[in-house]
Amino acid sequence: MRSVFEYTKGMRETELHYCPGCTHGIAHRLIMEILEERGDLGNCIAVSPVGCSIVAHQYMNVDMLESPHGRAPAVASGIKRVHPDAMVFTYQGDGDLASIGTSEIIHAAERGEKFCTFFINNAIYGMTGGQMAPTTLVGQKATTCIEGRTVAQAGYPLRMSEMIATVEGAVYVERVTLSSPADVRKAKRAIQRAFQVQDKKLGFAFVEILSTCPTNWGLSPTKSMEWLKENMIPYYPVQQFKCPEEVR
Repeated sequence: MRSVFEYTKGMRETELHYCPGCTHGIAHRLIMEILEERGDLGNCIAVSPVGCSIVAHQYMNVDMLESPHGRAPAVASGIKRVHPDAMVFTYQGDGDLASIGTSEIIHAAERGEKFCTFFINNAIYGMTGGQMAPTTLVGQKATTCIEGRTVAQAGYPLRMSEMIATVEGAVYVERVTLSSPADVRKAKRAIQRAFQVQDKKLGFAFVEILSTCPTNWGLSPTKSMEWLKENMIPYYPVQQFKCPEEVR
């Protein structure tokens, strides 16, 4: 039997460490497939901060750097300015981007930095044990809100795509999900558009990917996908918020 990694040069032939049912692997594969199709595997520099994806460099067959927690956009800004013709992207989770890294991502978008950010939103802190994140839904249980998040105690979950879409320097913003084969195909097209935006030097590109975390949600892989559809998508609607005419 052929290994799944044989079908794309973008993935290293290394066993994934992610939990069963986690969709990080799908997101990795989509990004790498697109870079291979574009012929950019050897012309790409990626940045991965603290989180479940901190070991993404073991799987993605491109040059990658690790950054301090939340600081991937700052690191990517410097890389892109030094290597303006390279394809540069950050790969960040919600505990990273929407919490300690909120100011970094907003200001990178405001400056119109010409790299892509792929934001994995699974509504919880994954790597550190399932604490409440800024994206945790109202009523959702976590280790730091065992009876469920409340508005009175923690406020409302952040909708990062809606926020970034208001920033002028962010020219492409879309939220996708990996809930079905059809959704995966749509997610791939969104990632393609993000790289096209960067290739044309139009501005900042942001793709939010709704994902599952079966382990910290306390659900099976199948049930976690159902939970995402029934709970996350109503609050985080899957849609395109901004897209320049050049990549439609």
